Amino acid sequence: MVTTLDNYDLKLLKEIQRNAHTPQTELASRVSLSPAAVNRRLRRLADESVIDRYVAVLTPEKIGYPLTIVSMIEVESEQIDLLDGMKRTFAECAQIQQCYYVAGEWDFVVIFSVRHMEEYNELTRSLFFANNNVKRFKTLVSMSRVKVGLEIPIVLTV
Repeated sequence: MVTTLDNYDLKLLKEIQRNAHTPQTELASRVSLSPAAVNRRLRRLADESVIDRYVAVLTPEKIGYPLTIVSMIEVESEQIDLLDGMKRTFAECAQIQQCYYVAGEWDFVVIFSVRHMEEYNELTRSLFFANNNVKRFKTLVSMSRVKVGLEIPIVLTV
């Protein structure tokens, strides 16, 4: 079900994507609503799962995870139960930051945040080599983070 969003909702979403820690009184001022209206709208957007969750975005290098690795995985079989098992395994792995089931030459694209190459090597053994459904995988090692974000572009309606 698609939630109907008006310009106030869209403005609020744009603001909280930038900084979810912004006080509601400041949000109210920025979007021309009362603090009570902001509170009601944010609660509704969360209840309707438009807002999935509030998080803190950390700098990986500052907490000992300087290495970002992108892996592309091709599977042997696309049987639903095998794919679902892989999705669960990937979702449960703390070092996997993002995982996408994709169309094209590869079946999954997985983004890891790891402390060092040996940690990634251990993960490939447990996630890829030990899984009979992994046909092959390719590894790309990030040299620098150019842009990292989860913000969805917000376009106000006319």
